[in-house]
Amino acid sequence: MHVHMSIPRRCAALAVATALALTATACGGNDSSSNSSGGKTTLTWWHNADQQPGRGVWQSIADDYHKAHTNVSFKISPTQNESLKTKIPIALQSSDPPNIFQQWGGGAEATQVQSGKLMDMTDATSSWIKDLGNSAALWQADGKQYGIPYDLHVVGFWYRKDLFTQAGITNPPATMDDLNSDVAKLKAAHITPMAIGSKDKWPDAFWWEYFALRECSLDTIKSTIKDLKMTDQCYVKAGQDLKTFIGTSPFQNAFLGTPAQQGAGSSAGLVANGKAAMELQGDWELPTMIPLATDKQYATKLGWFPFPNITGSPGTPGVALGGGDGFSCSVKAGPACPDFLKYISSTEVQTKLVQTNTATLPSNPAAVSAITDPTLKTVQNYLSSAPYIQMYFDQALPTSVGNALNDAIANFFAGQGTPEGIVQAFTKAVANQ
Repeated sequence: MHVHMSIPRRCAALAVATALALTATACGGNDSSSNSSGGKTTLTWWHNADQQPGRGVWQSIADDYHKAHTNVSFKISPTQNESLKTKIPIALQSSDPPNIFQQWGGGAEATQVQSGKLMDMTDATSSWIKDLGNSAALWQADGKQYGIPYDLHVVGFWYRKDLFTQAGITNPPATMDDLNSDVAKLKAAHITPMAIGSKDKWPDAFWWEYFALRECSLDTIKSTIKDLKMTDQCYVKAGQDLKTFIGTSPFQNAFLGTPAQQGAGSSAGLVANGKAAMELQGDWELPTMIPLATDKQYATKLGWFPFPNITGSPGTPGVALGGGDGFSCSVKAGPACPDFLKYISSTEVQTKLVQTNTATLPSNPAAVSAITDPTLKTVQNYLSSAPYIQMYFDQALPTSVGNALNDAIANFFAGQGTPEGIVQAFTKAVANQ
């Protein structure tokens, strides 16, 4: 479930790790002392699965761990994703952060590490972290493991096969020219081409970031994340591409006030219920739609395709935008916390997460075989074969810089600012951090 875009999410010192490719091979209070007494420990746990099935699945995982470790109990606070993103930074400024909390890695995690509240789990995880492959490096800061991923993500287009057919579209678009043509066909058939949840800002960022990945060389992208310098004109070109696309009016009416995942009128709900033909979103979209869909057969009507390439552009074809979800432990949580995260990373639990639609693409490659939905298999295959997965910019960058970039892109969607202004906002935020 979205599981997961975090804003805040994101130390240039970490940027090398955060830019590593991801590959498939590869309710209660917040007591930071973990309530240890008489050999018993109660771990407070904040996660973002506030809806079923995820809420119940995480509870059952905690219950199963407790049965095998009777001295460890849990006090769980499921919290809606956008609210959780606000709660975590505040909690880390307090004396009582939760023992376990949602973690998206990258520069956001590096920013959190500066609070001194995150547990360094390097030694505690050294015997098994390699089972997760290259992806675990994205939850490191200065080479130390401060978070453990339980799933991976890649962003692409979810689309309604029935609405594409209705508009006379026989194949998903491979280039931006194809996509623009398909938008026109959908409009001609009186179908809203695209849904977007601009109220939450981060869905807007996906668009600009993908245009940047198409217009900029991979070396340029990597050096920008590492050195915090956005000097190449390809970034201005990305903004120009975005402006041109927005100018075709592809999105639903009043998209600036639409949330991404909350309610049937959210962008996810619009696609789930056939009110829009497609949405640029993460692989989590499939389970996110479960409580939003009136048509419970919606999954059979969905397809997926990667962000189209731009003919003749400098970007490496197939480079994708992604990330993942995980958990961190607070310093005072004690050894039970990393041990519990080891349990979550096990093939058995990862398989359960996939089978219950609590996770879509598992972080443990041994659980990939649990994916049965044909569309998710398509997504997993793309994740496995993509030449590079760039972590979401706002997550890869220091928190203040990522927030400033998201704000500038959101303002751009609202008709304010310029392509150059997005780059200027980034540069100003770097100077002010």
